Amino acid sequence: MSLDGWNRVLVLGGIRSGKSQYAESLVADAATVRYVATAAGDDGAEWAARLAAHHARRPASWSTEETASDPRRLADVIATARADETLLVDDLGGWVTVLLDPAHQPADDTTTIEELVTAVRDCPARLVLVSPEVGLSLVPTTPLGRAFTDALGLVNRAVAEVCDTVLLVVAGQPCRLKPAATAPALHPAGAEVPAQTGPVGDVSVPASPSVTTPQARRASPAVATLPAGSVPVAADGPEIRPGMELPMPDLDAGPQALERLAGLDLPGRGFGVLEQVVSFAATTQGTSTPQPWESVRVLLLHGDHEGGSAAGTLPGDSARRAEQARSGQGVLARLAAESGVALQVIEAPTAAPIEHGPALTAEQVESALRYGWRLAEEAVDAGVQLLVLAACGAGTEAAAAAVLAATAGAEAPAVLARVINRGEYDDVAWMARCAAIRDAIQRCRGSAREAKDVLAQLGGGDIAVATGVLLGATARRTPVLLDGPVGMAAGLVSRDLAGQARHWCLLADHGGQPGIRLAADVLGLTPLAELNLDLGEGANALTVLPMLRSALTLAAALPARPDPADEGPQQTDEVPAEQVEPDSPEPDFREPEPQGPGPTSTSPASADHSGSRAG
Repeated sequence: MSLDGWNRVLVLGGIRSGKSQYAESLVADAATVRYVATAAGDDGAEWAARLAAHHARRPASWSTEETASDPRRLADVIATARADETLLVDDLGGWVTVLLDPAHQPADDTTTIEELVTAVRDCPARLVLVSPEVGLSLVPTTPLGRAFTDALGLVNRAVAEVCDTVLLVVAGQPCRLKPAATAPALHPAGAEVPAQTGPVGDVSVPASPSVTTPQARRASPAVATLPAGSVPVAADGPEIRPGMELPMPDLDAGPQALERLAGLDLPGRGFGVLEQVVSFAATTQGTSTPQPWESVRVLLLHGDHEGGSAAGTLPGDSARRAEQARSGQGVLARLAAESGVALQVIEAPTAAPIEHGPALTAEQVESALRYGWRLAEEAVDAGVQLLVLAACGAGTEAAAAAVLAATAGAEAPAVLARVINRGEYDDVAWMARCAAIRDAIQRCRGSAREAKDVLAQLGGGDIAVATGVLLGATARRTPVLLDGPVGMAAGLVSRDLAGQARHWCLLADHGGQPGIRLAADVLGLTPLAELNLDLGEGANALTVLPMLRSALTLAAALPARPDPADEGPQQTDEVPAEQVEPDSPEPDFREPEPQGPGPTSTSPASADHSGSRAG
């Protein structure tokens, strides 16, 4: 589906407005579609022609189901759809007509409508519904007409309430009604972007900071963005809780993409380990021919950790690096500009010393999770196709190691990388960090190990925001590129909130860090590169990104290997039979047999000589 990654879409429109054709275009990139026809049959030639025109537009891979025989069956079809399916319901006007048909009365219409709305709200599949918009016409003059418009208006309002997005098609032109399309302000690379005001660690969800984009951006090709999953929404944002049912990638598209790769016209043996990139892009884009990610955004999380977690860190160093990124300087900003990638610096709440007490309050955790979710949504709304998680806070490695110790049972010394201070190893600082993690784990022993508890006790603001980003990106079917401790720790926490999140993550490089290696094993992620890069979280991923784009570009653009049967007669080294000379007799190297008495020659000379002797 090509509409900003939404899951439940309601397409409204008047008669002959083009609403059905537009709805069909939203699911055109799906491998298979279940087309749910709701209207009752009619013997009239004009109605039959309309149905035939609709049917002729559908690809042969689509299947058709009819629900006109029982209005309640539509809710059953939607409720039982699988997460990997795509449904197109056309349309709710026909469904209301059948619902009001005297043949189906008496019936509790209100209950039937409520069942439909509940099924739409909880549907795990990708769902597009078409419905006539009746609110712009005159009030019908007949009781039956008024009953129809009243019922359809009620259905439209109730379904629109639970859909992710609602569009009104007028004269073939879609107009978005829900949500309002807004994009963050963009600034040229190198421009000063004012920092966000407000106290660090504020419980309320902060405003999103500005985005820094490079001046020279390449044109972005059309990339299919799949719709989102079903997420309960609270009054002040999504309700993030354990056991959320978020969408899975299209797991069939990956093997199909690899099968296609095997048939490409390549001079060598193929893509090697980069086949993993093509397979991942195929599953997250829902197509066997994935396109390279052109619209990419880096989210740089700046959140410090106080106490022993930050032992060996120079005072103010993390703030300096965040300011460098804002001004277009430093490793991360330069790599982003080189690759045409947008950069957004995020201020996360500062974490208290974990060896003495919780890093965050429960309210701060909720706020940080929702903030990260909203950052992902805003990025997708702006057309971003790939997110990269980066971090520059003090003590992030120790906080991530503490999360890994709590969620995977690891020992701090085994997963905490050595501390480098001014180019030299600082083992005293490393031991102080290990001690802080040990004390924190000891302090939390016996307490709950739920995801939000781990964030509050050990994780801190940057890992909480990163977790929200991963969940929000998963809900919007947008992949995330990871390469550092904060992103991997967020992956471990998000796994306990929504197991689907890890399937939308890609690990660029482990950087030689033992904690990232272990987290990758737990999450089932395989590093794309073994470069042992240590340029800072996020910078490692941007170093690898051009290679990933190149692999996807080749995979999408190269033609299939020609069929030998289509290339005509093959040239060989054989000589035509008529040009082959008769074989010359081979020499006889055998020894002559012993001669008996008398002449043995049969040559003419011998014959003549013997004859003369006889005469």
